[in-house]
Amino acid sequence: MSQFTTPLVMDKIGEKEWILLKAFEYHVGCYPSTEIIIVPEGFHTDLASIPKIFWPILPPDGPYGKAAVVHDYCYRFACYNRKRSDQIFLEGMEVLKVEEWKQTAMFNAVRLFGWHAWNKRRKEQYEHGQ
Repeated sequence: MSQFTTPLVMDKIGEKEWILLKAFEYHVGCYPSTEIIIVPEGFHTDLASIPKIFWPILPPDGPYGKAAVVHDYCYRFACYNRKRSDQIFLEGMEVLKVEEWKQTAMFNAVRLFGWHAWNKRRKEQYEHGQ
């Protein structure tokens, strides 16, 4: 089973923005795994990108927060393709034992609407020659 191997240490710096104060690790697939995602200290995240109207039932900093940070990092730096990044998000929520209805709702949301964030980042990278 996958595993988060370090604590998520961050500080809230805006209504919808946090910064990691320490590097954060997630082992993809079976632990121990050689496939490790390391989100560096200083990384900015909005955690779960949930419209404000849904925050009463799905707050951005809910129990899926660690999985959301990994997902944001994968999208921002194209660690994997979009589909695999979304699967890793789902896997992370399973590891965190997030309620199944929340896993389903959030996974379906990123599959349906994540293309906007994915394409926006690809465009930014192209424009800045990254």
